[in-house]
Amino acid sequence: MLKDFVKAELPVEEELKAKLKEERAHLFASQMKIKEAGLPVMVLFEGWNAAGKGAVIGKVIRNIDPRFFKVATMDRQPSDEEKRYPFLYRFIKEIPEAGKFRFFDTCWMEEVVDDVLDEKLTEEVYKKRVHSINVIERQLCDNGYLVIKFFFHISKKEQKKRLEALQASKYTSWRVDKDDLLQNKHYDKCLEVFERYLGDTNQSRAPWYIIDATDKKQAELQVLQFLNQGIDVALQNQKTNVPILQNTFPMEKVGKLSDIPLEGKHLSDEEYDAELDRLQKELKDLGNKVYRKKIPVIIAYEGWDAAGKGGNIKRITEALDPRDYVVEPIASPEPHEKARHYLWRFWTRLPKTGHITIFDRTWYGRVMVERLEGFCSENDWQRAYNEINEFEKELCDWGAVIIKFWVQIDKDTQLERFNDRQNTPEKQWKITDEDWRNREKWDLYEGAIDEMIAKTSTTFAPWYVLESVDKKYARIKALKIVIEKLKEALE
Repeated sequence: MLKDFVKAELPVEEELKAKLKEERAHLFASQMKIKEAGLPVMVLFEGWNAAGKGAVIGKVIRNIDPRFFKVATMDRQPSDEEKRYPFLYRFIKEIPEAGKFRFFDTCWMEEVVDDVLDEKLTEEVYKKRVHSINVIERQLCDNGYLVIKFFFHISKKEQKKRLEALQASKYTSWRVDKDDLLQNKHYDKCLEVFERYLGDTNQSRAPWYIIDATDKKQAELQVLQFLNQGIDVALQNQKTNVPILQNTFPMEKVGKLSDIPLEGKHLSDEEYDAELDRLQKELKDLGNKVYRKKIPVIIAYEGWDAAGKGGNIKRITEALDPRDYVVEPIASPEPHEKARHYLWRFWTRLPKTGHITIFDRTWYGRVMVERLEGFCSENDWQRAYNEINEFEKELCDWGAVIIKFWVQIDKDTQLERFNDRQNTPEKQWKITDEDWRNREKWDLYEGAIDEMIAKTSTTFAPWYVLESVDKKYARIKALKIVIEKLKEALE
């Protein structure tokens, strides 16, 4: 892309001024349309050092109300703490809310190309990172984001001239470091790496725009023109459905809930007490080993209301060091969570390496409650099966152990437990009108759950059904599965 780049002809001064004025006014007018439409806009600035990215960002944001944008200045490399999370974690945390801009002064490109140039990445890891970037950019676009990517291009000669000018002044010499000088010295090598990365991540939904940054005013004009065009098109296409991608992940077959027998899944109190003690001691030892080996663990619970998720979680956490785990109870999204990609609030709750996060309800709300209660469109929830599989594959490739439980009871057992809660004063807080309303939709939910399990029980993150008419049986089964999966990871 860079090698074939043809510079645009520089307009005469008066024409340039007139066009800049027009595009600035266009952006100023667009900001209210973006706010009213709830369009989140991500603008990624990449390019050569000293190409003027920061200066252009400064000029562009003058045309936007400060309440509607933030500038994210990403470090070239993650901190030691950030390295304990997936590669994309520190960037996804920064995505904007609906109706706002987020300008990135470098994003995921810089970390990847720096690691390639420093020979820190194998070919296999490079391809995985590029795939992860393409997936998240596509997901963002499919979920209503406008992703605009600029690469600021200057020649080797121009870069050298700018670096020398900065070094010559005592007020700006601090801005030039050894990385800047090395990049200019090895310009051709860097060009090859940039060229490959741009080609590998140039997608129809999120294409690259190459900016001729030789002239600063023209660079600003090009950015404004592409940004305004992108906003106009995105506003026009907001209600357009996007393709539902075919699943390409290997699957594990799990039967329908109605075919899973619940009879005979029972433990006596003596059996339960003996097994619980033995298994919790084993889990405690494994939890310590997982911590030392820095393996992240994600345990996801879904199930019918009153199925016993809370008690099941309690028997697992009793065996763990309280410093090494967190339980995340997931309720309806808060306004700032609802204003972002639906997976954002789970990305930001991931465990760091060596720690365990237990989700009491999960991202699967997208294809259950959000689907059945009309909180998202059909295109949204149909798309979500593949998006969730991609999310879990990203976590698996990072090294996480993913254990997903569906806690299963029958309709009669639920009614019995609902009545017990309603008639027992100390348990009444556990039952709500919403629980009764959801019960009336049992058959609809069962159909959605069967589809969810069939489409998201992958080989790397399969579903496990916990038969919970006898809660003691379900607790012991969950402990055994967690122990088995941790042992596999440690091996």
